[in-house]
Amino acid sequence: MKRDTYNHLVQVASERGAAFVVLLDPDKETIGALPQKIERFQKAGVDAFFVGGSLVRSPDIEDVFKTIKMSSELPVIGFPGSLDQISRHLDAVLYLSVVSGRNADMLFGRHVYVASIIKALGIEPIPTAYMLVESGLLTTAQYLNNSLPLPRSKPDIAAATALAAEMMGMKLLYLEGGSGAKEPVPVAMIEAVAHACESPIAVGGGLSTPELVRERVKAGASIIVVGNALEANGSESFIAEMVAAAHVR
Repeated sequence: MKRDTYNHLVQVASERGAAFVVLLDPDKETIGALPQKIERFQKAGVDAFFVGGSLVRSPDIEDVFKTIKMSSELPVIGFPGSLDQISRHLDAVLYLSVVSGRNADMLFGRHVYVASIIKALGIEPIPTAYMLVESGLLTTAQYLNNSLPLPRSKPDIAAATALAAEMMGMKLLYLEGGSGAKEPVPVAMIEAVAHACESPIAVGGGLSTPELVRERVKAGASIIVVGNALEANGSESFIAEMVAAAHVR
């Protein structure tokens, strides 16, 4: 029986301050090491896993999904950068529309190809307004999506964009600096979106310290997404510190 993953994340945020989600890139994972890695994350108190990437080249991607799912007691959620990142081993998938750009294929194009597959596999779709934010460098997501990011000095533009997406029925607002972002999403931008909208806000990219995480939860983030920082330092103590910064209640 599939989980109600979206409401699970909302409930965790309500009870703990924010949900802490680990982003796993299939290209950076070794299948044999995954079970131990997943166990370490779970012991540290993370709340869910996002799996995917802007550019995934691994021929073993289905085995990666399967191994993560079999090793995890937590929700496993697809964060697809392409059509081949949909798997029967996912509890849910972020059904992403890149609303920060005007690339029609990323707004509503590829979605048509995967809709019937997602339904047939019984995967829970989470309609997600994905907003790339200027981060100090050209990220893989920006390059592949052919999408100008939101200017980091214009929180009002981010708030208006998020509000439009919410009015169109999207259930999750995702502010993303991009993988390995030089600068994280500004606090003022999160505050502006939180003031304008009621939907939960996910924030990722460039969150490399507990302090950066804590600031963004206090600004209104409901879901914190961290990937690269945990690849650089995968010790259980560091993971626990990052998780505790998100679980502020």
